[in-house]
Amino acid sequence: MAYPRNNNSLPNKLLVGLTMSLGCMVPVTTGTLLQEMTDLHRLAEFPKAAYRTVLFCCYDRTSNLPGGPGWFNNDDGFGNEPIPDFVSVLKEPNSDGVGEYLLCDVEGPGAIVRTETASINGSLRVYLDGSDGPLYDGPADPFLRCPYGPFLKDAGIDDRVMENGFRQRDAAYCPMPFAQRCRMVWTGRISQTHFYHVDIRRYDPGTQVVTFKSEDVRTYGDQIRETARILREPGKQYVYQSTKKPEPINVTLAPGEKREVLALRGPGAIERLTLKTTAGDLDRALRQTILNVICEDYPWGQVQSPIGDFFGSAPGINPYDSLPFTVQPDGTMTCRYLMPFERSLRIVLENRGSQSVTVTGNALPVDYTWNAETSMHFRARWRIDNDLTGNARPAQDLPFLIATGKGVYVGTSVYVLNPCPIPTSGGNWWGEGDEKVFVDDDAFPSLFGDGTEDYFNYTWSSPDIFYHGYGGQTRNDGPGNRGFVANCRWHVIDAIPFQKHIAFYFELLTHDRTPHMSYARIAYHYARPGLMDDHLQITNEDVRPLALPANWQPDPRGGATNTTFHDPEDLVQPGADTTDQTGNMWSGSRLLVWKPKAVGDEISFHVPLAEDGRNALIFGFAHTEHAGSLSVKLDGKDIPIWGSKALNLNVAYRTFLRQYGSDAMDL
Repeated sequence: MAYPRNNNSLPNKLLVGLTMSLGCMVPVTTGTLLQEMTDLHRLAEFPKAAYRTVLFCCYDRTSNLPGGPGWFNNDDGFGNEPIPDFVSVLKEPNSDGVGEYLLCDVEGPGAIVRTETASINGSLRVYLDGSDGPLYDGPADPFLRCPYGPFLKDAGIDDRVMENGFRQRDAAYCPMPFAQRCRMVWTGRISQTHFYHVDIRRYDPGTQVVTFKSEDVRTYGDQIRETARILREPGKQYVYQSTKKPEPINVTLAPGEKREVLALRGPGAIERLTLKTTAGDLDRALRQTILNVICEDYPWGQVQSPIGDFFGSAPGINPYDSLPFTVQPDGTMTCRYLMPFERSLRIVLENRGSQSVTVTGNALPVDYTWNAETSMHFRARWRIDNDLTGNARPAQDLPFLIATGKGVYVGTSVYVLNPCPIPTSGGNWWGEGDEKVFVDDDAFPSLFGDGTEDYFNYTWSSPDIFYHGYGGQTRNDGPGNRGFVANCRWHVIDAIPFQKHIAFYFELLTHDRTPHMSYARIAYHYARPGLMDDHLQITNEDVRPLALPANWQPDPRGGATNTTFHDPEDLVQPGADTTDQTGNMWSGSRLLVWKPKAVGDEISFHVPLAEDGRNALIFGFAHTEHAGSLSVKLDGKDIPIWGSKALNLNVAYRTFLRQYGSDAMDL
């Protein structure tokens, strides 16, 4: 958690001023927050119950001066920090190393809206309002992974209801409102903290809030089940309000052509935008065809983005399903963020490439009454930095959005080209950097994270492909985190309102010095008319084709230290039915492809060793839609690979490279 500064002091409690007149409003309850979790329409209206979103987490407390000497310090989550990564130390560690620490302390009305951990040890006591006894007193890890978990059994709710809805990878979205105070106390060995996040809404003083009770899980049980159902399969379960007919979009653009494909008169809104692109080189077309959504005849589109990147997964078609966006395997892409307009809305497409491109689809209009006080335009303006050098030291803050005005931040997508030749996450991890979000009068970020993956709801630089209602990792070529990577996170229940100003940065902090990186991103937000931002026009250079370097060779550093690499083409024994597939994802730009004729067929490799010793065998396998399952034998004896006797390499709609290893053996 980051704290506003006052004369360079670090207060234990945040102070928040009034940001709007409260008026007469429906009280905030567990039920109203559950409704917000799947309500995308409300994001287009500035919140009636004004609040700030703040983050408590284990960021490095020596990063205390923006832009100063320790601004990129990265001691967090492992217990060796010069300053403990908590609000304060309540009890110094005893002889066993167990201490007591204040994880968060928030006075005034608010709500817990998101929690996350990599693997925290110890216990946690959670107090809401002024109660003598804690709402929760038990192991810290399960609570941060699902705050509703301890109360499910008594409410008659199966724990599996939480999966993929309220629990999303390593984060949980289980809203818990409080009227007066939220206080969390962690007890444990600080050397085993292993990262934590607690996102909290801080409502303006006087906001009517009904404090969460354990009985709420039973009271709102049906709502919890319904919310989970929608979040698990938003593409199928999301309910649109419109009763209108979709407006068709169908255009073929010649190279260099720019054309208006839809024009609507207001007031109104687009509730759903669905597009599909076809071209000879689809990946290139998705980056070089620019989508512009222009409201009220503004000089620049409130949305200006490559058409593929806009839908949250790029480069290419990477199918996934989330609440605001769905990408289907056939290339059909859908946006469900509401796009309101007062007088007019136009969609303009521009082909910046050298091939013809066809775009088909439709926009679903919905009745909408523009409110002169609260209505906002939807904005998504893409930017990219090419030929960056990722550095472990010094790092750099990459701007996502710097804007003056009033609005609500609702999502982030990141598209990285990472050419690091180290073949393991320990070495080629690109996302060690933290998010830093300044809101309104912040002299220090209201949200200061502890790592890119924790922001995107996963941990330990995982290369896994995954997606949930509020985001995911939809592309990661590998091995490790090498190649093209796409991450997204949608702020729905944890949206970030700003009254006057927002500055959203992410550090680019890599494990190893990595030149020739590319880093594209979109900061999705709603804004009242009059907002000014730091947007620059997209250039042809921005959308030039990107490629991994040819003929890369694995570098035995980082997690690959003391590794000897062999090309399988040089080791395969005669008689195998193999071919080579070319591509820059593969080392040496070659992938050995084996096509067995029947189940049970074998292929043999002779692996030379310089000397006898204790070694592990590491394999690089391609996952494709044409692959099958395999097992490995050494001198005729089965050996487990990652603890499994068989590996299934078949994956639909994607191609990526992963490493698998045996246990150490005497060879």
